[in-house]
Amino acid sequence: MKAYPAIALLELNNIADGIRVGDGMAKKAPIQVLRSGTVSHGKFLVLVGGTVASVEEAFQEGVRLAGTALLDCLDLPDVHHRVVEVLLGHSIPVSEEAVGILETPSIATTVEAADVAIKGAQVEILSLRLGDGFGGKGYVLFNGRVEDVQAAIELACALANRKNVTACTQIIPRIHEGMARQIDAGLRFAQAPETQLPDGESDVTG
Repeated sequence: MKAYPAIALLELNNIADGIRVGDGMAKKAPIQVLRSGTVSHGKFLVLVGGTVASVEEAFQEGVRLAGTALLDCLDLPDVHHRVVEVLLGHSIPVSEEAVGILETPSIATTVEAADVAIKGAQVEILSLRLGDGFGGKGYVLFNGRVEDVQAAIELACALANRKNVTACTQIIPRIHEGMARQIDAGLRFAQAPETQLPDGESDVTG
């Protein structure tokens, strides 16, 4: 049984309204505020989880309170468990041959696209980054066989297109070992580890 059958995420353009929205959602229904706080470009995120009915009630209240401060939002009544895991910071290392990348300016759309993709294709989600140190954007990394990663990216792009959100994507069919290690380290340039090639020379990939 999933810890959180449903989640909702509200993406707001300022801190004051973000705190008010989070407070109002928590008061409206018996949900868990999984995470809330600021990300790059002055955005404020509120992520909640709980039963389908409770999350829906809290979501509607959050949208009402947000008004024009709302940039984007999502309500996932049957969220995939892996989406919740990566939202809470549980990344996993590259294990399959192909890596797919989806990047959008909307954090909520990135999360929703990740959910659609993993439900419709035989892929794993490596990690999901939301806004911090990334210009307020979001990205998700998929891993699997080439054809499965292709299917995941197509599903994710279709969702972004329906929401009129631009998406930047790539599929790397045979990820280099050095680049895979950089991905596993989290893709922050300042924190990327120096890796060694088999002949002892430095691999500066990343």
